[in-house]
Amino acid sequence: MPKRILIIGAGFAGMWSALSAARLIDEAGRKDVEVTLVAPDPHLHVRPRLYEEGAANMKAPLNDIFDAVGVHFVQGVVERIHVDRREVELTTVDGAASTMQYDRLVLASGSRLFRPAIAGVAQHAFSVDQTDEAAELEAHIRALATAPDTAARNTVVVAGGGFTGIETAAEMPARLRAVLGEHANVNVIIVERNNAIGPDLGPGPRPVIEEALRELGVSWRLGQGVAAVDNHGVTMEDGTRIEASTVIWTGGVRASTLTEQIPARRDAAGRLYVNRALAVEGVPGVYATGDVACAATDDEGNHTLMSCQHAMNLGRSAGHNVAADLLGLEAIPYSQPKYVTCLDLGPWGAVYTEGWEREVKLQGKEAKQLKHRINTEWIYPPRAEREEVLAAADPRRVVVA
Repeated sequence: MPKRILIIGAGFAGMWSALSAARLIDEAGRKDVEVTLVAPDPHLHVRPRLYEEGAANMKAPLNDIFDAVGVHFVQGVVERIHVDRREVELTTVDGAASTMQYDRLVLASGSRLFRPAIAGVAQHAFSVDQTDEAAELEAHIRALATAPDTAARNTVVVAGGGFTGIETAAEMPARLRAVLGEHANVNVIIVERNNAIGPDLGPGPRPVIEEALRELGVSWRLGQGVAAVDNHGVTMEDGTRIEASTVIWTGGVRASTLTEQIPARRDAAGRLYVNRALAVEGVPGVYATGDVACAATDDEGNHTLMSCQHAMNLGRSAGHNVAADLLGLEAIPYSQPKYVTCLDLGPWGAVYTEGWEREVKLQGKEAKQLKHRINTEWIYPPRAEREEVLAAADPRRVVVA
């Protein structure tokens, strides 16, 4: 009976884990190991682009790519993980419950937007976290054209001034005017509880970000959070009101709750601590990758972020190493010492930085051209050509030089 590598999740990390495992199995000439991936949908949802218009089209089919290299896809949702007996319980797309055994497991179930227990957030705030949620926001914006012309109709509040919040806010003035008319008096406001815009991005790119937002007509309120959201806007912690027909929540993400079923140490975001091979500490046969893994990127004390940039390389490494573990071959330690940031700033352009201190290297139109290449070429899967797929899945492939 073939041995099975089971991968949970078809995001960037899950997809690349499956392809990389298939690559090493092929290279070793083994026919007695199968790679099975379980996910709700046979598409890669290009989540880094969901702040853009056209969210429903931000996905890429995976079945042909998996078929090209012999990855078995199961459409369903994993409900329970039993590491003691190396088994998962899942619900398939037709609603049937079943169990599946594994010899090695890769958890790549990603992350979801964190919605805190603030009154009205779940009921009244939109998001750009998942494809359906971003599409719902898009439909809402289009429907604003039929609403009475009021200050609230023309106002968007973006709650959260981090990476996603900034990219979303920078798009909003143009998206609103496309619906409401070029001369509409639109008002886009970022609210951020920290005392600086882009707190996690540091001071390096901040002057560029602030310049771009000002020129786009985006304003911000710092130093306090949202106390409540309702159908007519937000109430801030100091009691002040912002009347707005559109509130978008971008306040951070948390790892998939499946990590809670792995008896191992987790960080504040719910991510599992892993070693350099991406094996979960103290749990034989289980690997974690992408947004569910807290991994060292180098020997300088830096750790992965919940980002596409890290997920792709984490996936390639996890897939290789889980297969190497099963086949008795040599692991390749995960390493990604170079860190870059490319932040989209809407029609103004973008800002590109290098290093963990985020030194600005490009800005404006030149950085926007790079961001366009990243968003439309580099993060998408390869063509469903066997040799091309296997070459792209090599964990030694340099993605950011």
